[in-house]
Parts: sequence; structure tokens; C-alpha cells
Amino acid sequence: MRIHPLLFVAVSAAVLAVSLPVALPGRAAADEPGNTQLAATARRAGLRVLEGEHLTLVTDRPPRAGDGVDALPRVFDEAFAEWCAHFGIDREQHRGWRAFGCLMVDRERFRVAGLLPTGGPIPDFKNGFCAGGRFWLMDQSNQAYRRHLLLHEGVHAFTLTIRESATPPWYTEGIAEYLATHRLDRDANGQPRFVPTPIPQQADDVEQLGRIEQIRALRAAHAAPALADVFQTPPAAHHDLGAYAASWAAVAFLAGHPAHAKVFTAGERGPLDTTFTQRLESAPHWDAARADRDFDAFTDELDYGYDFARSAIDWSPGEPLQGRQTIAVAGDRGWQNSGCRLATGQRCSLRAEGRVTVGQASACLLESEPDGISLAWYRGRPLGRLLAAQWMEKPADGGRPQFVVLAEGAAGECTASADGPLYFKINESPGDLADNAGRLTVTIK
Repeated sequence: MRIHPLLFVAVSAAVLAVSLPVALPGRAAADEPGNTQLAATARRAGLRVLEGEHLTLVTDRPPRAGDGVDALPRVFDEAFAEWCAHFGIDREQHRGWRAFGCLMVDRERFRVAGLLPTGGPIPDFKNGFCAGGRFWLMDQSNQAYRRHLLLHEGVHAFTLTIRESATPPWYTEGIAEYLATHRLDRDANGQPRFVPTPIPQQADDVEQLGRIEQIRALRAAHAAPALADVFQTPPAAHHDLGAYAASWAAVAFLAGHPAHAKVFTAGERGPLDTTFTQRLESAPHWDAARADRDFDAFTDELDYGYDFARSAIDWSPGEPLQGRQTIAVAGDRGWQNSGCRLATGQRCSLRAEGRVTVGQASACLLESEPDGISLAWYRGRPLGRLLAAQWMEKPADGGRPQFVVLAEGAAGECTASADGPLYFKINESPGDLADNAGRLTVTIK
């Protein structure tokens, strides 16, 4: 098993704790009497009790206008509906399900009240912990992260009770991150509304979360895990932000990629037990080699709003380049297989023409020719610039497999670094492809 060093380095105080299926009061999915008794205990201790349809939340945080705490049970209820939909569960059959959560500023108050067991199976967690239908979390200074942490532990409560989950750590923590990631919208009455964003659309929606940034950091440090590495993540690794980011990325990738989502969903609808990974890898239509390559391509390109449908890659080998070939490169797609296979060391010249639109500024459409737009840049190159690359299984820099750009712009030459097809795209974030239009015509000879 290959373990990457950054998966075991503490890089953030905003880390979570592994959640275990521990039998405690409130574990049962519809343990209403237990929750009622716990709420009564909380009130006698002078703690606030906030009630929703599926959550009883106890807190010692004083009421503060605009902090979003009073809305947490309602947001939890809306998230519960999404969790049911994800697993193909009829929500009506679980109307009586209720979790019991404690949002703590001073955990000693909860210990004294008997709401936080001491010793035994409950560890001295740093930020959050779940045992069956009960969970605890320390208060957070950031409203968005407090809400995310509560929903993360709520997903654990949901899967531990309704799904009786006992899955490997990568899925246990990855699905909690995946189903907890969201933004808030407002309904017609101005009330906050839960909107699932498994891959966040913008950084402001997930303040302090940093999962995408952490994947980028792992890639830059040549410490990004392969999909097989994520599958083997040990429980202890999830005291680190890097392991959470990798587990979230694996679940987001498998749930969203058109080549793998069907197999993954079928696995999730089956038993969520210790054999989950083995059953996934032995599924009839599972292609391990393609999944590994697609995951590396995903983490290499990952950005806010990542569009799986427009970024899925055709890995077919193509035909040897002979003479002159002309291909079209769409402005609204990620890396596109030219169908022209080069041999290592083979040289070719490229010439491109045409225009693509890459969004708009104010009321004006932004148009780009093959050299790109110098007034806007993405990843160190002008927006809209034509890029030509090959997929490198063993890049010269020693990192994970990735696309290596060989040429760019309206005209140039390139020398193949590997045996394989030439790929093209315009330089644009994978989350901003949907509003693009047009195509470039590239002549290769």
C-alpha cells in the first residue's frame, strides 16, 4: 500500500473526526422517547433546544442575530430529503427518523449535564463526532463551516442508522463530505434554503472548507493519491484535511463521472458494509484502469463548478498521424482527442484559426482567437488560448499522471513526449465551459 506523506500532515485546525457506529441512547432511527428525554435534560441544564422534523439540536451558544444557528434544524430537514434521494430511499417511510445533536461552546457543560459521555467509546474529538443517531460538534467561528460540520455529522447519523453503514474509511468520510457540501439560497419568504453542491460552484459558498485547494496542493507537492490509494486510506489518516479532501474527491468523481456513476450508484444501493470497495472493484462493468486514469485527470483539472459531462475524456488510441489532418476543437469542452496518434519524438506543426466565445464581461460577449484574451488569464495562460497536449503517465516532474502541454496559440511546433494521441482544448476553467460557444479549426501536419 502506497501512503502519501501529505495525507498524514496536519495542515488545518478545521479537521473532523472519524465516526463510528457506537450504541448509545438516540442510536435508533426513530428513538423519539430517547430524544425527548435528552431534550428535557438539556432544558433543565439551561441549554437551548432547537427542534426540527429530523433534528433536535442542543446548544450552549447564546442567541445572536444573523448567526444562522436557529435555522440549522430547518436546513438539516432539507438536507435529509436530499440524502434520501441520493440513496433511493422513500422519505415518507422515515418520517419518524430523528437525530440528536449537540453544538458546544463549552463541552464541560454537556459533560456535567450527562449529554456528553466521558470515557468509553467516545474519543476526545477535536471538532465533531457521531455515534449512531447522536452527534456532537464544537462551535465554529465561521457560519458556513459550522453548518457544513453539522451536516457532515448528520450524514454519519443517517448512514449509521438508516443504512446501517460499516463501510471502509474512504467512503464513510467521503460520502459525509459529499452530501454535506452545499450553499444557501433563499426561498420566496426569504428563509435560508439548502442547495446541494457536491462540487462547489464558487469558493464563497464553502468558506473555510478548502477541499479543492487541498487537492491542488497535493498535486503541486507530488503527493496526490491515486484512486487505489484513496481506497486503502486507513482510519487514522482522517485526522488530516488532506485525507478528507481525497475521500471527498473520490466520491464526487465516482458519483459524477458519466463512465463510472452507474456502477457506483449500484454499489451504494447495495449493503454499505466492509466489502463495499471489493464489490465496487469486482462489479461487471467496472474498468479499473480507466477509473484510475479518469481520477488522475479529474484531480489534475479540478476547479470550482467542475463540469463532468463537458470534461469527460475520450481515451481511444487514435490513428498514426500521416500527412495533413484538420480537426475542430469545441470551445465548450475540456480536453478533446484529436484522433491523431504521435510516436515519441515525432514532430508536427500546428496552425489554428477561428473564434470562440468564453463568457461575457458586462453586456459584451468575450470572444477569443487561438492566441487567447490577454485581459483575462487562467492558470498562467490567456483565457481562450488553444492548448495542445499529450497524456503523460510518468511526467518528467515525477508527479501523478497528467496532461502536459506541448504547444499553444495560433501556430507552433511540438515534439511528442510519448506514444499517444494529441489532445486539444481552449484554456478555460472546467466550471465555466457551459456558456462557451464556437470552435477553432486546427491543421496538423
